[in-house]
Amino acid sequence: MSLFFDVLSSINNPNQQGSIDQLSSVMTSVQNLAGSQGLNSDQVGSLLNALGGALQPALQQQASTVGLGQLDGMLGQLAGAGGAAGLASAIPPQMQQQLIQAVAQKSGLNAGMIQTMLPKLLPVALGLLGMGATKPGAASGGNPLLNSFLNSGSPSTTDLGTVMKFAGRFLNPPQ
Repeated sequence: MSLFFDVLSSINNPNQQGSIDQLSSVMTSVQNLAGSQGLNSDQVGSLLNALGGALQPALQQQASTVGLGQLDGMLGQLAGAGGAAGLASAIPPQMQQQLIQAVAQKSGLNAGMIQTMLPKLLPVALGLLGMGATKPGAASGGNPLLNSFLNSGSPSTTDLGTVMKFAGRFLNPPQ
């Protein structure tokens, strides 16, 4: 749940790019993608948790290769533009294949389905992490949301399914 608090902090920090509209857009994208694949909420949670767990070491490797600042910039571009070229710059195709296998194994979902969903799902997950990026013109303080995701030894900080569950409650509080 601590990652969700980092998301809220990015929304409340005027120097970071996070906004309620951006969080809502991430939620809508996840719901639309899940609906198009016929997944229920438990399957989506399992898929996102597996993705977070597999994505952390991949992004750690990219950060050590290109540097944290450049990785943060790539995430920002990917969240804005998306597409296969942006995805390949942030996560090379070989690493994407490793992600697919790891997510399939952890989530219990078909690897073919995950491969179909990954080009749409990764930009959404990376866009969520990009919410912590510094706004243009603001004093650069890095991306605390991305740093938290990359530098934690706790599985709960890679638990994207829980983040989406709490985001849903935050955006649609019970009446």
